[in-house]
Amino acid sequence: MKLTIRDYSSKQDYRHYDTDRLRKEYLEEHPFGVDELNFVYSYIDRIIFGGVIPVDKKVILSTAKELRASYFLERREMGVINIGGTGKVNVDGIQYVVDHWDALYIGRGSKVISFESVNKDEPAKFYINSCPAHRNYPTRIIKKANAVHKHLGSKEECNERTINQYILPGNCDSCQLVMGLTHLEPGSVWNTMPAHTHDRRMEVYMYFDMDEDNVVFHNMGPADETRHILIHNEQAIISPSWSIHAGVGTRNYTFIWGMCGENQAFDDMDAIANKDLR
Repeated sequence: MKLTIRDYSSKQDYRHYDTDRLRKEYLEEHPFGVDELNFVYSYIDRIIFGGVIPVDKKVILSTAKELRASYFLERREMGVINIGGTGKVNVDGIQYVVDHWDALYIGRGSKVISFESVNKDEPAKFYINSCPAHRNYPTRIIKKANAVHKHLGSKEECNERTINQYILPGNCDSCQLVMGLTHLEPGSVWNTMPAHTHDRRMEVYMYFDMDEDNVVFHNMGPADETRHILIHNEQAIISPSWSIHAGVGTRNYTFIWGMCGENQAFDDMDAIANKDLR
């Protein structure tokens, strides 16, 4: 397992960052490891994100010295969404078949966890978020059909999209992790506009379903001093609680969002009018 650390950053320091520094602080260009778990540990609300593409072997989740834990989920919970071919996740001897766009919540205290593909020619791509947890919730699979589906936006506003909510109160209980997937319809390119922040929690986006000529301009920063980071397929970006997080693509795309922090209320947002952005 590979794990790298991202330190805290402040909106005061952010104002002085150039392009390279912005990308170094917030962007992860290669969140997936092949036959190896690849993780980023952000000190912002202690989220860990990354993924694995198991091709030639079963990949076992180990702990890391940075966690000071005898096993990875000793004091953590985990969410997994598969964006590849059908895979299998084994949790303490119980096997879960995770199809394309299915999710799996793994509760605190789960010890022996492994990831594998059903067909190495169409491998699974497991994208993972993990955050600290103060109590145990049961491990459970959330099939795509059992997510909460919210169809929002319009073609006129170029933001027709479906938000698929997997891990959130009322659908799959967790300690603090909230996780889901948003898909934009053809002809729609904007997500999360008008922009917002939520001081109670941070967020990580992972953009995918993009060909090599398709990019997303991810907008971030305080409302009065925004920046953009150019994002390509299967790249992830950290959004601190003080930052907006909205994107516009050269065509439609899909992204996974994961949040952790003080509360789990999906609609707890501080909206920012477009006229107030600069």
